[in-house]
Amino acid sequence: QVQLVESGGGLVQAGGSLRLSCAASGRTFSSYAMGWFRQAPGKEREFVAALTWSGNTYPAAPVKGRVAISRDNAKNTVFLQMNSLKPEDTAVYYCAVRTTYRMGTYYTNLSDYPYWGQGTQVTVSS
Repeated sequence: QVQLVESGGGLVQAGGSLRLSCAASGRTFSSYAMGWFRQAPGKEREFVAALTWSGNTYPAAPVKGRVAISRDNAKNTVFLQMNSLKPEDTAVYYCAVRTTYRMGTYYTNLSDYPYWGQGTQVTVSS
């Protein structure tokens, strides 16, 4: 069982930046595949970015060039740095983990991840 706790959300003006954090339990964090997703009001949860155990990253097209996903294995934490934020980025952001993986695979579907955090709200004002 893996527990995840997100933090770092808040209210920011358009063009601003936020860094979200997700602290994970587990003794083998360095081998986890991680993902960030978001859900805007009235919309389905969607993929934002993925990070493999080896540090390779894959951002979704709508945020490519504006977000960076990274991890600190010593702190069992994954980050999502978001820059040039837009009002359409407003959503609840969730981190997710899977503890098994296939080499070279980026996991971008909700069903790929069995463990989820509770979410953190990001609001971007225009």
